Amino acid sequence: MNFVFISPHFPPNYYRFCVNLRKMGANVLGLADESYDRLHPDLRWALNEYYRVNDMNNYNELLRALGYFTFRYGKLDRIDSLNEYWLETEARLRTDFNITGLNTADIYKVKRKSEMKKVFRKVACPVAEGQIIHTAAQTHRFVEEVGFPVVIKPDIGVGANNTHKIHNNQELDRFLANRPTEDYVIEQFIQGNIESFDGLTDKQGKVVFCTSHVFSQGIMETVNDELDIYYYSVRNIPKDLEEAGRKLINAFEVRERFFHFEFFRTPDHRLVALEVNMRPPGGMTTDMFNYANDFDIYYEYANVILNNRFDAVYCRPYYCCYVGRKEGKRYIHSHEEILEAYGDYIVHHEPLSGVFSSALGNYGYIARSEDLEDVSEIANFILEAENPIL
Repeated sequence: MNFVFISPHFPPNYYRFCVNLRKMGANVLGLADESYDRLHPDLRWALNEYYRVNDMNNYNELLRALGYFTFRYGKLDRIDSLNEYWLETEARLRTDFNITGLNTADIYKVKRKSEMKKVFRKVACPVAEGQIIHTAAQTHRFVEEVGFPVVIKPDIGVGANNTHKIHNNQELDRFLANRPTEDYVIEQFIQGNIESFDGLTDKQGKVVFCTSHVFSQGIMETVNDELDIYYYSVRNIPKDLEEAGRKLINAFEVRERFFHFEFFRTPDHRLVALEVNMRPPGGMTTDMFNYANDFDIYYEYANVILNNRFDAVYCRPYYCCYVGRKEGKRYIHSHEEILEAYGDYIVHHEPLSGVFSSALGNYGYIARSEDLEDVSEIANFILEAENPIL
């Protein structure tokens, strides 16, 4: 199998996908704008060949790269980055080179929030009311129907970038007066906690692994209000969440892909769909999969791609929690004190790339325990500040 991996060096932990693909017999062909010498040594080993471009946003350069790979290795079987940013580019390349996977005809229903809402409604999955902003008058009529606050965000966007919570007409008019040219969606604000349904499907769309995460607050609030965040994987997925998640897997025809579906859990315990993502959850969450289950998701992904098998047996023996701290905040407990107090529970910690810092912090900890109270206590200890956040 010839597998083209776009941007194999980022996020930093994703090189392990390439390593396992190579170990299992794939030709792994890297494509990025990073210098070869700066790639992780294990990644350099994993790549049968690496094609460096000057600009990853220059589609002609990517076409030439895939043309070269085709000349050298024959038919290209897969192309992916497992990264939200490149989903549209991958789809376009798959279409142009007739490669299996999401193509340009499929991509917009999993990238445009307005299109996601249509699918949610089609399968009777509750969703926040919303619509694309066309005119000021239409936008004000929508607000009159649903009331303030509302949320405005790009129809195609990554994370909480350029997402705004609007509280009154003055804020709304200010946004409309300076509205960017790309499509924006306005939607009803839903009060609730974020719960996700995450996992991996095989070639037939069968769920071979699934889990769920509960977030301390939404990414929008984390970014816009400069809050700290923690989130943890559960040991038992709520029945209604798993049913809704599996319904959406069928509706969106998720095949041989990771998925990350987000829902609101309202104060009266209802689920309301937020969005779907056809890639793994961000940050160090793939590593959390491993620590929560004592398996290797990087190996099992390669196993699915090459053999359509997932051999690991998992039963979610641990709650696994990510906790992120931000530079410039004055926390009560030092890094050394954290490790001294909870070193038996903390299985990993490292600095994070600046790209993730606004949402996930500049330094991340992963802790696990069989007891939810333990990981909650650890998260609060790590994030305890002179001006408490939690």
